[in-house]
Amino acid sequence: MAVQLTRVEEFALIRLNRPKALNALSFALVRDLARAFDEVAASDARALIITGAGEKAFCAGADIAELGGRTLMEQKRGAELGQATFAMLDRLPIPSLAIVNGYAFGGGLELALACTFRLVTPNAKLGTPEIKLGLLPGYGGTQRLPRIVGEARALEMVLTGKSVDAQLAVAWGLASRIVEGDAKAVLAQGMEFAREFSGYSLPVLSLAREAVRRALDTPLHEGLKIEADLSTLAFNTEDAAEGTSAFLEKRKPKFKDR
Repeated sequence: MAVQLTRVEEFALIRLNRPKALNALSFALVRDLARAFDEVAASDARALIITGAGEKAFCAGADIAELGGRTLMEQKRGAELGQATFAMLDRLPIPSLAIVNGYAFGGGLELALACTFRLVTPNAKLGTPEIKLGLLPGYGGTQRLPRIVGEARALEMVLTGKSVDAQLAVAWGLASRIVEGDAKAVLAQGMEFAREFSGYSLPVLSLAREAVRRALDTPLHEGLKIEADLSTLAFNTEDAAEGTSAFLEKRKPKFKDR
């Protein structure tokens, strides 16, 4: 299976499993990802972790062998397939975390960008090299990258095709932190990171993610209205009542995702 979906404790784990092809994104793999995201959405997982098989690559990008001889409409449908699949991560009821273990180029970086968080191993290289092929990112990279690192840095990456290493990725805010060790240790550190938020109310986590996302798309005065609406929804959940009661009673809250 090019996409392996398993359960590790309270987390769903998706592993891209084409190590000989550096986990490149064939169209079949993208469709398999969409099906896996649907399964995750229907599960009771507390967060989704995505990584790549092997030590060389998270995902080296598109499967270049599939790109030749395609009509304009076939190319457009391919871009729309990738965009729609990665957008499913925004709609998941749980946060997502990409563990970038090695290369994350082109569509691989775009997949990581669509996740809520990104962690990187010391050998990680992240980039949008499409310009070197006479192309540009088509799976959301030109839209998500500047929202994360800013316009100037996004333009530098997209227009030059240069990659950034793990330390620069963290410095730019492209990744949250560096994780080290073998695959088992890296996954354990990813799970430890996910537990920093996965124990909170999932409905409220979803509302908070929505509020922050909307901040990037709306003027401040409109964003404040959205925040007021979403915070009001959060206040009316059972978990909000439990959280405030637990605070006053000096005990740990027991959230029920309601």
